[in-house]
Amino acid sequence: MTTTTAATETDQRLYTVADWYDAEALLTTEERKVLGRLRTFLTVEAKPLLAEYWERGEFPEQLARPLIDLDLMEPADLTVDAPARGIYHGFRIFELARTDASLATWYTAQAGLFRTAIRVGASEEQQKEWMPRVIDFSLKGVFSLTEPEHGSDIAGGLATTARFEPGTGTNPDGGTWVLGGAKRWIGGASTADVLCVFARDVADGQVKAFLVDRTAEGVSLEKIHGKTSLRMMQNAHITLDNVRVPDAMRLHNVNSFKDVAAMLRAMRSDVAWIATGIQAGAFEAALAYVKERQQFGRSLGSFQLVQEKLARMLGNVTASLSLVVRLTEQQGWGIYRDQDSALAKMQTSLMMRETVALAREVVGGNGITLAADVGRFHADAEAVYSYEGTHEINALIIGRALTGAGAFTS
Repeated sequence: MTTTTAATETDQRLYTVADWYDAEALLTTEERKVLGRLRTFLTVEAKPLLAEYWERGEFPEQLARPLIDLDLMEPADLTVDAPARGIYHGFRIFELARTDASLATWYTAQAGLFRTAIRVGASEEQQKEWMPRVIDFSLKGVFSLTEPEHGSDIAGGLATTARFEPGTGTNPDGGTWVLGGAKRWIGGASTADVLCVFARDVADGQVKAFLVDRTAEGVSLEKIHGKTSLRMMQNAHITLDNVRVPDAMRLHNVNSFKDVAAMLRAMRSDVAWIATGIQAGAFEAALAYVKERQQFGRSLGSFQLVQEKLARMLGNVTASLSLVVRLTEQQGWGIYRDQDSALAKMQTSLMMRETVALAREVVGGNGITLAADVGRFHADAEAVYSYEGTHEINALIIGRALTGAGAFTS
């Protein structure tokens, strides 16, 4: 495959206005074709359902299997010689998020969070068994880290416990772990096969990770109601009451929170791509609206103050896209640093918040309705602003790298 430098008339760009500096030129022709199939599905099949299901607070389950069948994680037509490139994965997230944040979050729960947990935390033998099933979704899983009382302080505050019971006469070579505690805000848990649960080993105080059967005895899930953001995404409160897990289902390469931090380092870049895609979707929806809307006998887009807001939105989208593209390139070279992914997540989320607010402004009163799409992006952005590290936590990660002094509360 050869990377293109510019789109031809017969090979038109996917992203025009929102990709002002043509970052898409980094994609190959084959990668754009796969993303084009995704674009068609989202436009034809998904978009007509979004407002209804967002208002109902339900996920459109009829989209799940067709979206899986698009073969987006490691597309066969991209992976003949090597795995799909990071820049492709980034633009896949971007395309999903510019359509809907819940769809992007649902897909990356498997393709980003759960896959990263297996890639980083599983032994080589475990990866050989599980990774093909993760890629084709025959093993669906979710990343279960956050707890009811612990989010930003999860590194030191993680309260879910794991107690090991050695094997007996009927199982002399293995052993069983007994898990107790609770997890919260776990998206997609109700339809997962396994929950990747992080728990603190009572013997050594270190964090371990386990693949827990969702239907195991002692596991109970409760849907979180009353959300004003990411309403389509089904988030769960999970209770673990003496849940027994075979040692074979422990991720053997997770032996401390440092190993969990290595996962978060990779996953924050995915969230930065989501934040960038949300901006693009809100900006494009607002631009389309002001071109059509008439006020005082003129197109709303012809007013100076509206154009100034459009320019600021485009500036934010362009800056965010530049950040995530460069971060993805670095990670493709094997450079993974906490401060790099934290910077991208912090800054794209900050610009996202301003962009969706400006989009709502230029659409006026209709901006708080679902009809113009802007209201959905505006509300959903608030959830993305907080997850995979709040603004403050990511800022402190960067500050520690700049000064050499950790400012986290002990």
